[in-house]
Parts: sequence; structure tokens; C-alpha cells
Amino acid sequence: MHHPPLPAKYFVISVPTSAQALENFGDFDLLLLDSSTPGMDSREVCKRIRDQASVPIIILGPCVNEIDRVLALNAGADYCVVKSDSLHELQASMDAVMRRSYPCPVGQNSPGAAAQAGEVLVAGPLRLNPRNRDVTLHGRPVRLTPKEFDLLAMLMEDPETLHTRKAIIARVWNEHWFGSTRTLDVHIGALRQKLGSYDWIETKRGIGFRLGTVPSPGARDSP
Repeated sequence: MHHPPLPAKYFVISVPTSAQALENFGDFDLLLLDSSTPGMDSREVCKRIRDQASVPIIILGPCVNEIDRVLALNAGADYCVVKSDSLHELQASMDAVMRRSYPCPVGQNSPGAAAQAGEVLVAGPLRLNPRNRDVTLHGRPVRLTPKEFDLLAMLMEDPETLHTRKAIIARVWNEHWFGSTRTLDVHIGALRQKLGSYDWIETKRGIGFRLGTVPSPGARDSP
């Protein structure tokens, strides 16, 4: 897309293919689906995402006639915007869908006291810094997605508490989230893999999760 940059209030990440969009949509608060993205029709991508999540979706053209707009909306899009060099309509649509979807400011779903204070959280060799959103394990950086970071922060802030699935979804995603809770399981699995051990996160089947015990040498890797 060739256009002036979006306002600073938006943190934008682009993926080059529809397949990557389908793999990573759970980490974002708003999706823009470009009809020229290779690999799959934007309406089909929209349908597949909408089957799993309620994240707001805007399709970028062609929306030049009523049929295009109806097909986009029927696929689950919130808006269909003509792709052009002007971003005025797109910015207005983004602002409108964000106001409607997130009555409270995005990312302010009742952070814990430790996160509010910027306190570094420590669990054995694992350290999480809420101020710069860095995570290290044995002194080495661990690259996490925004949702993975927020999920780990919630578990580390109150390691003795068993956090219910509902509470985690409300805190890390949004209290109005109506998508599949499978998204949470995927993120838990990704965290275990990146931390190198299943034992970092304890599962109480049918209830929720809490921070596990610090893995001992030779602890089993995540499946």
C-alpha cells in the first residue's frame, strides 16, 4: 500500500501472505485485509477468522459497488473501504470500529499492581520487565508476541493464583471477546515452547492455568 503513515496511536504490523494472517490474527486488536494479498481471497480469509474470533476486520477494496460491500459484510467484515491513496476514510473507519469494539481503551484490561508499577517480575532464571516489555531466561532474551507477553505477565504477577480461562481471556484479550478459547491454548503452547519446558505453566484441566514450578535440569520439553 502506498499512502501516508497511519497515526502514531496505531502500532502496525504487516504480514505478506494470507496464511500468515490466519496464523497470527489472535495477537491484534484490529485487522486490515488487503484484497491484493496473495494466497487467498480476502473474503475467505475474513470468513475463516470470523469463525474463530470477534476481532474487528476491515477489508480494503475493491468495494466499488453495492455487491462488493454486501459480500464483504456477509463474510464477517465490519467495514469495506475502497483502497486508494487517501487514508481519510480508512482512518475514520478504524476509529469507528475501535470505539464500537473496545468501550475501554485497548490494552487497559485491569493490569496488575506489579505491571502498573513497572516492577520487574522474577521466577528463578525467568525475568519479565513490564516497562520495556523484555523477557529473559538465563540472561538470554525470549522473543514473545504482545499477547504472549501479556499472558506471561499475568501468570508471573500472581504465581500462586489459579487463573481461570475466562479471567485470562478478559485480561489478555478483551472482556467482550467472543472468539474460540482455542486461541488461549495455542498461546499457552507457544509460551511453553519458547520457555523450553512444559513445566513453566501448570494446567488445571477444565479450569485454567498458573505459573508452574521452575523447571529442574532435564525437565521435559513442551510437546
